[in-house]
Amino acid sequence: MKSDFTCGFIGLGLIGGSIARAMRKFYPECRLIAYDVNSEALSCAVSDGVINLPLSSVSEEFSSCDYIFLCAPVAENDSNLLQLKKYITPDCLLTDVGSVKTDIHDHIAAAGLQNQFIGGHPMAGSERTGYINSKALLLENAYYILTPCEGVNSEKINELKELVASLGAIPLVLNCRQHDFVTAAVSHLPHVIAASLVNLIKETDSDEGIMKMIAAGGFKDITRIASSSPVMWQQICLTNRDNISELLERYINSLLAIKTEIDHADQEQLYRFFDTARSYRDSFIDASSGPIKKSYSIRIEIADEPGALAAIATILALHQISIKNIGIVHNREQEDGVLRVEFYEAESIEKASEILSSKGYTIYRKL
Repeated sequence: MKSDFTCGFIGLGLIGGSIARAMRKFYPECRLIAYDVNSEALSCAVSDGVINLPLSSVSEEFSSCDYIFLCAPVAENDSNLLQLKKYITPDCLLTDVGSVKTDIHDHIAAAGLQNQFIGGHPMAGSERTGYINSKALLLENAYYILTPCEGVNSEKINELKELVASLGAIPLVLNCRQHDFVTAAVSHLPHVIAASLVNLIKETDSDEGIMKMIAAGGFKDITRIASSSPVMWQQICLTNRDNISELLERYINSLLAIKTEIDHADQEQLYRFFDTARSYRDSFIDASSGPIKKSYSIRIEIADEPGALAAIATILALHQISIKNIGIVHNREQEDGVLRVEFYEAESIEKASEILSSKGYTIYRKL
């Protein structure tokens, strides 16, 4: 593929900004144009030398693009497509970055653009949002699922696969319905379950809040994703509702089955239930490229004395290591270490562990 292509972005938040940064890094001769309702994001992108041309609307400048990435919120896709259709050329390859694909494919078909659209879902992200938190290496070693329309020829598919791979990601081609069923199982349903578990504790807890007080260890790990954006997950449930509903029904049936085994004290079936899950879970690849992001944390043995926590925070700050979360672990049935420190990036674990170990702290890293 050529290196001096022109690429347009509609939406320049975390994902759009990261893709643009990666293109600028790996294809310094490319020309990048972008429209975003947030003028400050556009100004920053220009100041950073990422974007060549900021736009105040979806306009005729997009007619010069070899590629266009739809990176605005899903709810804006329909109106953006109507505007874009006036300017997009037949040779331009159109893609998006949404986590639900069938819905955007329906919009593409309605707009008559199915001969040049390949859906995209980069399985990378962060709790930090917006262009200001974008980075060129966000896509590195992350799966990037592509869902081409039937009218797109194989050359265009291979071209986008090559582009995605050149930005550091791992392209994987699925059809849109397969994608939505898979992500409903491994991402959307777990978020529903995590939120329902948290709400169950909220509704079941005593007035004194004892459950909330001692909740830690395994419970906090399996419900961490319940802290995600309620607006985003509301929209995902609405746009992928059939798949989520089908899998939720299967999950409810599996819960009823295990309830029966518990009620009947079925030792053999209970053992098989947990052993099968353990074996399959242990076969998973330990990577952060899936739809549910890993938590990067360490646990540290510290004395229960004034200033102990502040000392850790000060040491890490002096070495330019950003802390996402820090706190004492009071319930340690399933983990070692008194203090839990969570970071934004995997690299921080190595650096923090080395520094704190050199100062005599005992470090536990979760496997």
